[in-house]
Formats: sequence, C-alpha cells, structure tokens
Amino acid sequence: MDSDRRPGIRITLLLIVGLLTFGIAPIMVRFATDVHPMTLAALRTLFAVLLLIPFWLPRRRTLGELRADGVNIMAMSLAGVCLGVHFSFWTASLYYTSVASASVLVTIHPVMVIVAERLLFKRQFRPIVWMGVVMSSIGSVVLGFADQATGGDFVNPAFGNALAFTAAVIFVIYFLISRSVRQRAQWIDYAFHVYLWAAVICALMTLIWSGGLPYLTQTGLLVGLALAIGPTIIGHGSMNYAVKYISPTILSTLILAEAVIAALAAWLIFNELPSPVSLAAMLVIVTGVGLSWVQKRGAV
Repeated sequence: MDSDRRPGIRITLLLIVGLLTFGIAPIMVRFATDVHPMTLAALRTLFAVLLLIPFWLPRRRTLGELRADGVNIMAMSLAGVCLGVHFSFWTASLYYTSVASASVLVTIHPVMVIVAERLLFKRQFRPIVWMGVVMSSIGSVVLGFADQATGGDFVNPAFGNALAFTAAVIFVIYFLISRSVRQRAQWIDYAFHVYLWAAVICALMTLIWSGGLPYLTQTGLLVGLALAIGPTIIGHGSMNYAVKYISPTILSTLILAEAVIAALAAWLIFNELPSPVSLAAMLVIVTGVGLSWVQKRGAV
C-alpha cells in the first residue's frame, strides 16, 4: 500500500516544485535588468544545454539513429527555434510591463491551442469551451488597454503585453511541433537538441540586437544559471515526468498557478499591485483558460 502511495506523493512534490519555479521565473528576471533581455534568454538556454550534457552524453543517440527511429530532425530543430524566440520575447516583456500582466498573458497559450486544433485538425469542442476562449480573448484586450491607461512605473506596458502575447503564440507553435516529435524521441535527446537550437537562436538575436559581444554582469550570469536550473530544467522536467501519470488537460490547467504565484511574489517583493481594472481582466483571462481546459475532456 505504501508503494502505491509513494508515486502519487513524488509526482505531487515534483509538480509543486515545478510550479514554484515557473512562478518565480519573472521575479528572477526582474533582478537582472542590468543586462539585455535577449542576453538573459541566451544565458538561460546556454546554461541549460551545459547542465544537460553530463546526462545526455551517456545515453545520446546520433541524428542518424534518431532519424531511423522516425524522429523528424527538421521539426525538432524548428521546435528549438520557436522555444528560443519564445524565451526571448517573454523575457523582454518583463522589462516593459508588470509581472502579473506578462505572466497572465503568456499562460493564455492553452486557449490558443484549442483554436489551433479547431483550425488545423478540425476538432470539435462544446460551446462552453468557446465561451472560455472568448472570455480569455476579451480579458486580454481589456488588460492591454488598462495597463496602457494606468502606465505606472513601466516603460511601455502595451508593448510589454504585446511581447508576452506574442511569446504565447510562439509557444503554441512550439507545442504543436514538439507534441509529434516527442512521440518518437526520448526526453533527454529531445530536450538537449531543442535547448541547443534555442540557445543558438537566442545568441544570434543577442548579437544582432547588440551589434557585437553582449554586455554581461555577475548578476546576469547568476540569474541566467538560476533560470536554467529552475524553470527550464526542473520546471519543464517535472511537467514532462508528470504527464506520464496525469492528464495533459489537468497539467495545462495547473499552469495557471504560475500567473498567481508570480503576481503574489511581485506584489510582496516589488510592491507591484495592478489596477482594479487590470485585476478584473486577469481574473477573466484565468477563468476563461481554466474553463476551456477543464471542459476540454468533453470535446466531441
């Protein structure tokens, strides 16, 4: 009986740790605003690749072997490119808008997946699912206008929100590509190659933006390493492990906790308290996303 309980406890603990790392990721970024966001995204992905090498080398499969297993190498590389752009845009959004707004907007990707599945794969969903999609869409528009109107201490909230929203769109593309690739590739091979391509793209974006070698600081290096260990490897790793035992629908809904944790942490640490209209819009978005994915099992 104990052995039956242990896996459940282990998965629960992994999910708690994973969600916490996702939630504090925006806070980590805020402590490294002395470096360019593209540089921070490059450091995050580069450190993730370096940390994975000792685990990947003993079990690695060559590209030829992966191709023989049916893995689409081009698709896996494209997934890495999308992930690199996603990380860059999401990190940059935190330099312009509030942690709460960026976190809520980037977690809207489950709703976008529903729209993509309807358009690309002609999947049918119940009306209540589309109600959630509409709620999230309206909430996103209201949040953008509300943040722009209040402004606060942020450089350009509308631009930051647009970056976060774009990061969510790109993540959907990454998700749709990687979902098929992961069917045939082992996690360690998949993660290494995807993070490697993400690091290459982030590095290129950094070089293009800065026009040369990027400016590095000790804080930036430490935060980049923390982002690699925390949300990148532990966070994504816990989700990839748990998906073997827990429905992807439930996991996608749990991701909403990321926005709540991030918003609370930003309030306690940076005294970032969104306006009442922004808070109402965030509540509408989170409710819409949760409603869509909780009911997605009822798709027909």
